[in-house]
Amino acid sequence: MSVLDERLVGRFGTGVTAYVERPPVPGLSAVVRTVWIQRTGDVPYAQRHLPAGGVEIHFPVGGRPQLLGPLTGPQIEVIPAHTTVVGVRFRPGAAPPLPAGLDELADQCVGLADVWGRVVDRLVEAVAVAPTPEAGLAALQAHLLREYRRVGGLDPLIREAVRVLMPWEPVGVDAVAAHLALSASQLRRRCLHTVGTSPKVLQRTLRFQGFLALAQSGAVATGRRGADGTAGLAVDAGYADQAHLSRECLRLTGVTPRQLLGGDLDRCACGHDHSASYTPFLEGRGRSPLRG
Repeated sequence: MSVLDERLVGRFGTGVTAYVERPPVPGLSAVVRTVWIQRTGDVPYAQRHLPAGGVEIHFPVGGRPQLLGPLTGPQIEVIPAHTTVVGVRFRPGAAPPLPAGLDELADQCVGLADVWGRVVDRLVEAVAVAPTPEAGLAALQAHLLREYRRVGGLDPLIREAVRVLMPWEPVGVDAVAAHLALSASQLRRRCLHTVGTSPKVLQRTLRFQGFLALAQSGAVATGRRGADGTAGLAVDAGYADQAHLSRECLRLTGVTPRQLLGGDLDRCACGHDHSASYTPFLEGRGRSPLRG
């Protein structure tokens, strides 16, 4: 998810004319959370990228694509006016084939050519000459499909670790390691290499993403502890209370929950529709993580 940075509005304006998220093609659904197309308007657009647990590809049509590594805090990007960007947000632990571990890319934004080499030149041309941004996004997804088929499947232990670390029924990291028949140090090393963060940092990120998914989907709080509204959703996502959520929100996004969501629980302040992003995130809600 990204949100307008209000401190930059006075200098750059809102600038967005269109932003559309959608599910990936079926062959990528196990590794990609969502894809999108964004078009800026007559002025640059200030965008706040938030930790989501996975890496992202940002591919401006006619420009040089970037790989955004796993974030542990917010990053501000100013997108030029009259720019069209196609993007891919990967699930945690499901990054595209890369020459190094993801711990080297945490909180980094690097040129895609720096990690993929000359194949990026062909991709840049394919996206640039595509008749529509939708066709350019299809070309990018087709390349990713070929790459995943070439390298084989994902690390099954990390895939299971991510599932268990989802926020709906919080468990301790030591219990996750025991569930996977790993020591805590083995799980940490494997998670750093494959996800880019420690299991604890990933769990905190997923918990916050869980709150956003509940808020943006219009979910009704379960009423535990007599809480409703934002406080109730915070408890449902695994926070002790609304104050706990507020502290984590400031740490992960740099703003309060109200600033992030614009005072509305069914959309973010930028007005984007994030249903394609939050729908797969809610898949495991209501299931015990250690029983599947």
